[in-house]
Amino acid sequence: MKYGYARVSSKAQDYAAQVEALKAAGCEPIFSEKASGKSTNGRPEFAKLLKALLPGDTVVVTKLDRLARSSRDLHNILHEMKELSCGFVSLGEAWCDTTTDVGRLMLTIMGGIAEFERGLIRQRTDEGIARARRQGKKIGRPGRLDDGQKRKIAEFYAAGKTIPQLAEEYGCGIGTIWRALQPETKEAA
Repeated sequence: MKYGYARVSSKAQDYAAQVEALKAAGCEPIFSEKASGKSTNGRPEFAKLLKALLPGDTVVVTKLDRLARSSRDLHNILHEMKELSCGFVSLGEAWCDTTTDVGRLMLTIMGGIAEFERGLIRQRTDEGIARARRQGKKIGRPGRLDDGQKRKIAEFYAAGKTIPQLAEEYGCGIGTIWRALQPETKEAA
């Protein structure tokens, strides 16, 4: 069975042209919604579509960006469909058709390129962090409390105040107070 999926990002947009193209491609039923494509969590019609799929079914969209906003998102969705033994076709991108050998090959190549790109980004990030550490820079979010506040917290704690009381007084979380009370540890160079 061919299932169509049409999506627009805002209430002001209309998905009628997508529905028309999906009907012309032989899709029935068609799941359509007005929702952001940022995550699959906020797309209830897409969730219903996935629940309706049976092995051998095919999901059809007019363009890839109607289904996924990033290559990682697309890869995850296609993996989920593969696990369900379902195919995927994008009418706007002829190469994106998991029901054909060439389409599966193209998606494998595109997935490999995306994975290679993620590896390069991770490598550059790690190199940047290592360089910053060699320069003595602190990595991560700035501390919530300065050294003077930490000393005061230690004094108040020694005088009998509880961690929850100190957290409320300093307007921070219990974990922040707990960490402020820990002895300083230097990272191994």
